[in-house]
Amino acid sequence: MSYMTMTMFAPRIWGFDLNSPQARVARQAGWSRADILWEGLMEKANAAWVDGARPRAGQLFRRASWVTRLCFARDDLRRATVLANLGIMARATGQGPRAAACFAKAAAQWDACAEVSVAEMQIAPRARSSLFHLRMEARHRDTYHDNMRLRLGKIAAEMRAALEAMAKGEKPGCRLYARWRGERPNVYDDTRKVLGACLLIIDAEPDQA
Repeated sequence: MSYMTMTMFAPRIWGFDLNSPQARVARQAGWSRADILWEGLMEKANAAWVDGARPRAGQLFRRASWVTRLCFARDDLRRATVLANLGIMARATGQGPRAAACFAKAAAQWDACAEVSVAEMQIAPRARSSLFHLRMEARHRDTYHDNMRLRLGKIAAEMRAALEAMAKGEKPGCRLYARWRGERPNVYDDTRKVLGACLLIIDAEPDQA
């Protein structure tokens, strides 16, 4: 079965509706079906983990992993995000060697891709509350974009440190999925993809990581 066929039956196969209003907005903004599906699966998987539904979370994380392998480039930062979650789940179920392998692969992927992903991301205009702020953003677009890249670069660095801590079985020094819920952009551009890669990760406690 091809990926296109699978996306036609997404609600049944993947547990996610690619015809939802949110998905339609993302498509109009230029996101691929794979982009939409990956984010939807990762959000649902993290939410299931928070609710204590670990088997369901595992199922959804594995589906997100299939999306990355089928549809994303080898240098896509979101591959590392999936690996980090698979590592957390493996350690939570006593699979130490598998967890170590997932964390190592995630770290290598992150080191190879994070800086380039932030530097090359395309930033779409944001909705502003007034014409004044809209004009200010247009007038100082380069500065705005530089500040955005600086901010996401810092978040990416925090994520890398968190990944190292989780690999050691320690609690990350920053919030991950909980932060995503508060900071998720309302614009479907590359900043949302990068932020999702940084934050759509289980907020694991030391005994869970």
